[in-house]
Amino acid sequence: MALKKFDFVIVGAGSAGCVLANGLSEGGKYSVCVIEAGPHDNSGFVNIPFGLIGLIKEGARNWGYNTVTQQNLKMRPLYWPRGKTLGGSSSINAMVYIRGQQQDYDDWAKHGALGWDWESVRPLFNEHEHNDEYAEDDRHGRGGPLNVTRVKDINPLTPLFIKAGEQLGFVRNDDFNGPEQSGFGRFQVTQKDGQRWSAARAFLDSARGRDNLHILTDTLVTKVIISSGQAVGVEVQDEAGNYSIIGAKREVILAGGAINSPQLLMLSGVGDRDHLAQVGVACHHHSPEVGENLQDHLDMTVMIKDRSRQALGLSPFFLPRLISAFYQYFKYRRGFLASNAAEAGAFASVLSSPERPDVQLHFLPTFLRDHGRKLTPGFGCTIHVCQLRPKSRGQIRLASPDPRAAPLIDPNYLSEQEDMAVLREGVKLARDVFRTEAFAGVYGGDVQPEASVISDAQIEDDIRRRAETIYHPVGTCRMGSDNHSVVDARLRVNGVRGLRVADASVMPLLISGNTNAACMMIGERAVRFILEDQA
Repeated sequence: MALKKFDFVIVGAGSAGCVLANGLSEGGKYSVCVIEAGPHDNSGFVNIPFGLIGLIKEGARNWGYNTVTQQNLKMRPLYWPRGKTLGGSSSINAMVYIRGQQQDYDDWAKHGALGWDWESVRPLFNEHEHNDEYAEDDRHGRGGPLNVTRVKDINPLTPLFIKAGEQLGFVRNDDFNGPEQSGFGRFQVTQKDGQRWSAARAFLDSARGRDNLHILTDTLVTKVIISSGQAVGVEVQDEAGNYSIIGAKREVILAGGAINSPQLLMLSGVGDRDHLAQVGVACHHHSPEVGENLQDHLDMTVMIKDRSRQALGLSPFFLPRLISAFYQYFKYRRGFLASNAAEAGAFASVLSSPERPDVQLHFLPTFLRDHGRKLTPGFGCTIHVCQLRPKSRGQIRLASPDPRAAPLIDPNYLSEQEDMAVLREGVKLARDVFRTEAFAGVYGGDVQPEASVISDAQIEDDIRRRAETIYHPVGTCRMGSDNHSVVDARLRVNGVRGLRVADASVMPLLISGNTNAACMMIGERAVRFILEDQA
């Protein structure tokens, strides 16, 4: 087993991992190795924004997980796509740039994540951002590596969605990352010149030529090597099945996300001792909350037929339209191939106080079934509805000591009745949007829920039958100041020296919106902590 040593070993080149690789290798003082289980991100599906429809299925760049059957969703297992390439999920997501609500981060601090309040983290968001739309101020950045803009050519139905919100009495909000989150408006996206601007593009590309940065792809980390309570390296397996050791002279940092980071901790003997004994893993440190506190945004879709035929739909006219779109894209980086599909959305309060929205809507001018894996002929529109701050909690557990075996994912959706109530009222709001005057020339009838689904009981039954994830799992390596937290407020794993976690898993609470921006911020915070500790 060959042994290579670096100052820092980063496990996972996703949203946080790319930030870590860039920040720790900058200046050339430290040697850094970042290890990614998936392949390079040099794929047209990754770089062309609309190519996300080709990445949603399980494949080389998608872990394609499934949950265990969900008791409150009619015993259905749910499909959980997660990025498996340079950039991680930022290379396969819908590119929506949302920071969340100020209260989200203040709540983190109240729950023991001291120093993670809004005023402490806000400057890091600004430093990352280069916003094409807004001048630099206390809410936006200019000159950062992460390009934030808007889709240039939007579908004609997108403005109708915003107009419908105004007709329902909601304000138009052109900046969901501004002082107020409430309202209907267009999303900002992580794109540049009509291309996806993932964490790999923003943070890793500029660092690739550094002599002190080593990037491994198609390499699975099978365990963290712990000796006398200290993380000293990782065991890896390459595509050919060969094992080797990569040593860490200073620290190992896990950045695999809310599924893979707790899985790797448990495979390495850090977790609940009884569970580890059940699956045959020796326990190095008893940390019963590893894999606990799993939170996710459960999502429901509301779909109608589009009689105006302005939506993107499968029809005899689609092929000529696609040919034209390829020409526009490769000639000018314009057209619907430069779109993220979810061009507009909304934040609204359906059961919470008006100043703090509890649901998020994503509008798509197309049909969307089963994450886009099932094609639906014809023209239609879809509104996604998710509850922003679920009370339900689940867990990640090992199914086997085999590192290549998928873990057991149990989000325990809708175990709290409040989650159902908010989601149900959100569905009603989405249906109201489609029944406004703005959509009068578009609305061609309900598709899902069907028109006969009217009562609260019927809507709730439909939610149990069709709801899916909208891809925001967090919380499984909870950060806090108490003895039970997995990591402390500086992201150090309690009970193991030289080991940190920096990704969505450390969030004590799910933020109110898409999680990608927050993950990059967490990566940046980890860089600062590590460099301070080394100094």
